[in-house]
Amino acid sequence: MTQPRIGFAGLGIMGSRMAANLARAGFPLTVWNRTVATAEAFAAEHDAAIADSPAELARASDIVVTMVVDGDQVEAVLLGPDGVAAGGRAGLLCIDCSTIGSDATLRIAGRLEPHGIHLVDAPVTGSAPRAADATLTIMAGGSDDDFALGRSALEAMGRLVLHVGPLGQGQTIKLINNSVAAANSLTVAQALLVGSAAGVDLDSLVAVMEAGSGGSTMLGLKAGPMRAHDFEPLFKLAHMLKDVRLCLEAAAAAGISFAAAEAAESALREADEQGLGEDDFAAILTAVEDRAGRRL
Repeated sequence: MTQPRIGFAGLGIMGSRMAANLARAGFPLTVWNRTVATAEAFAAEHDAAIADSPAELARASDIVVTMVVDGDQVEAVLLGPDGVAAGGRAGLLCIDCSTIGSDATLRIAGRLEPHGIHLVDAPVTGSAPRAADATLTIMAGGSDDDFALGRSALEAMGRLVLHVGPLGQGQTIKLINNSVAAANSLTVAQALLVGSAAGVDLDSLVAVMEAGSGGSTMLGLKAGPMRAHDFEPLFKLAHMLKDVRLCLEAAAAAGISFAAAEAAESALREADEQGLGEDDFAAILTAVEDRAGRRL
């Protein structure tokens, strides 16, 4: 069976790694990126073609994958004057792996529909290391037929690929998951600072938590960088703040409070206001430190 031609838009920290896995899996690949030099470097390394615009990307592809920052960027790539809809044929499948919320997803899908272009929302979780080794978790919302069409591409980028329901449900699940991650990272930062202030050995504290009921993925990923104050970005704080805010909007629309996410949003916002938005969200520690008047 001939593999579908893939167009990939957005070659940032996550997108470049995801696109590389599509190339390694043997999909005919065309890429587009706002910064042309980034696309040129990627294409040279991975034997991919380059499109001059999202419209050209669509003309060269059976499936277009987008991995950009927010809903405005997804809308611009798919529906802008020289966007995917301007070049795409009826039956083209768009898979949006960005995190933009269900409202934006449904709005964009409604505008693609008159063009005969289908949409699957497939946000990912796992950060840059899992994007690199194709072990992301991908939660896809859309019709059965659209998911089936895009499944082989998704499985080239992720280890756990789930069809979670109709269009928009992938977004909702992703936002809840990221908000839990943000709340967990806040808890890890607070725990480390309490332990430091109490004079306990932090190596012992982390080892006990990792082995016990206090363990979490965020403890494993963020305790080390927090202790070293090394905020080299794997997932930018500004992006996590955006996701938590979208989750809180969804919670409010459903009439449900999410206190842990509210606490995480407050700390992330404080860190962002300190100019740390481009750092990893482990920098949430700085808000905890400032509140306590103590450095870890």
